[in-house]
Amino acid sequence: MSTQPTRGLGPAAAARVLSLEYPMSLGVHDTYAGAQKAVDYLSDHEFPVEDLLIVGTDLKQLERVTGRLTRGRILIGGLLSGAWLGLLIGMIFALFDTSGFAWTSVLATVVFGAVFGAIWAFVGYSITGGQRDFTSVTQVVATKYEVLTEHKHAARGRELLTQMDPMAAAQAEAQRLQEQARRTDPTTGPASTS
Repeated sequence: MSTQPTRGLGPAAAARVLSLEYPMSLGVHDTYAGAQKAVDYLSDHEFPVEDLLIVGTDLKQLERVTGRLTRGRILIGGLLSGAWLGLLIGMIFALFDTSGFAWTSVLATVVFGAVFGAIWAFVGYSITGGQRDFTSVTQVVATKYEVLTEHKHAARGRELLTQMDPMAAAQAEAQRLQEQARRTDPTTGPASTS
């Protein structure tokens, strides 16, 4: 699996890379793995995958609480991160010291860094007033993943995906036809102007 970020591209180039000419849906999947499996299947069957796009829709943010945040944890975290920073700075200074490598100066910078890190972390925690007394991990995920292709390849792509999973393809086609009928039926679709 290989993905290339668009960070190095300008906005216009990134928009060209991440767009299709007259995109049409090949299917909607509940997981990214399902969409990836469909694209992999198409690739294995010589489909022009360079004309495919996986679009995650209905984004939601998940936040998993991992623990309680106490003053003790804050101090220990600040102490350890300060000590690491102190060790790095101490090693750099000791390596370039013209009088020779001195472990005492390295140890002194580790101690100074640990004290400074603990104080800095405690001050930062105190400023927040305890508004966030927990640690967590967050991730943005999509609820659905749609595989799109350029209009000229849509029929072939749907045909191949029908062979991959006939039941899912039939359900997706029925859902697509219902959606299309809803758009064109004046009684259930948007109000028509007479």
